[in-house]
Amino acid sequence: MYFGEVNSILCSSCKVAMSHNIAASPETLLSTSSSCPPMATHIVLFPFPAQGHINPFISLALLLHQHRPNLTVTLITTTQALESIRSSLPPSLPLRLHPLPFSPESFYLPPQTGTTASLRFDQMLSFFHASFTLLPAFDSFIASIASNSNPVSIVSDFFFGWSVDVAHKYGAFHSILITSGSFGAAVFFSICTHLPKNIRRGDEFFLPEYPEVVLHKTQLPKYWFDDSLSKQWGDVLQRQILPCYKTDAMLANTMEEIEFTGLGMLRKTFKMPVWTIGPLLLTHDTTSERDSSIINWLDSHKVGSVLFISFGSQSTIQEKQMMELALGLEAAGQPFMWVIRPPVGYDVRGEFKPEWLPEGFEERMRQDRKGLLIRGWSPQISILAHKSTGAFLSHCGWNSTLESLLHGVPIIGWPLSGEQFYNVMMLEKWGVSVELARGNYDYSHMDRERVREVIEMVMGESEKGKEIRRNARQIKGLMDNAWKEGSSSVKGFNEFLKKTGVQV
Repeated sequence: MYFGEVNSILCSSCKVAMSHNIAASPETLLSTSSSCPPMATHIVLFPFPAQGHINPFISLALLLHQHRPNLTVTLITTTQALESIRSSLPPSLPLRLHPLPFSPESFYLPPQTGTTASLRFDQMLSFFHASFTLLPAFDSFIASIASNSNPVSIVSDFFFGWSVDVAHKYGAFHSILITSGSFGAAVFFSICTHLPKNIRRGDEFFLPEYPEVVLHKTQLPKYWFDDSLSKQWGDVLQRQILPCYKTDAMLANTMEEIEFTGLGMLRKTFKMPVWTIGPLLLTHDTTSERDSSIINWLDSHKVGSVLFISFGSQSTIQEKQMMELALGLEAAGQPFMWVIRPPVGYDVRGEFKPEWLPEGFEERMRQDRKGLLIRGWSPQISILAHKSTGAFLSHCGWNSTLESLLHGVPIIGWPLSGEQFYNVMMLEKWGVSVELARGNYDYSHMDRERVREVIEMVMGESEKGKEIRRNARQIKGLMDNAWKEGSSSVKGFNEFLKKTGVQV
């Protein structure tokens, strides 16, 4: 996790212990901060069981223990999700884990499904429905810890907005952690609140709260255009999102210094405190022999010359899009590293078939050392931090976006779902990204010539490319200062602690 200089939010005894070790790891900070006075507040973290949502919550847990190690912090989620979380936590982190019973079979989901990791998109609606069954066990747990004299503070995912009623039932302070960008969240909340059928007019439409934001129908999930599916999705999303308007505060995984527009939109709509506490990132990969070979491949290429391609931990693209992307990469001639998985319609964790790529493509790329195809998990943080990585072709999920900009790497955007479409809009306004394509639907357009053109624009020596890379470095500079005294994240974190009853 990136913390930078944090003296301003440590107690006096911690400052002394850390006076020679400001940039220490979270594990070191835990051991050096043991003299903090005891804190009574019990903070409960309730992430939605999807990797992109879980990671910021773990990052927040590390942040809390780094600065207030005597707090009681409990992370709760499905029993199945906790099994994978437990294995990835630092052994020195005293984070309590509490399982909530979850029966996916009741919703025709595969047994042992406790996260979205292995689900197809057509199973996601069932998973959302199943997630509401966590409410009784959640209520019971909060009741058990609220029965003592210690104050309770609940930080929940916005997909668990219904947790606010349980919090207020037991007198607990409730906040929503926005795991996406603020602009993307504001647009997504607006769409879910009003539903596209009430705001869409032709190909383009604007949002009632934000008439200055003009969207195109291609920036909506395709289920909004199916009358039956749009009602089902609308009902589920409104059950999740509308209770968020009753929360006591919002925590944003961003910085005021870079996202003031989106934060202003959230504050205008929700009329409550919105505190920035970002970037919340896990900034260290686990390493393996295979990962070392990936880094060695990068070592053999020039500074800023490699294009990294990844569509996140779950997403993939259409077979025809995959073919066009491969042909465009070959035409561009730029070295690339591609985290590849089977296309839409196939098991994304299944075997990758050669026929999904141009004949002989992988062998040609390997022989010329022009391209490396990675199957399965990749050490994304290490790749983005490498000096040879010059750009990131990304689905623009918020974690990937932050990781890229934290290392000053410009983004070639290919949004596929959710608020990713709106993240790209914001990134283009910042001048750090160019949108290559949009969506992974049957009708989503993509061609090899566009691939070649955008790669050359972003990574070449044109004035546009130089400007994009310069802007990305400027954003990196702002993120490097995220936890220095006087920053919005330090102020936001302090305000959050005060409201939860923690001495600052």
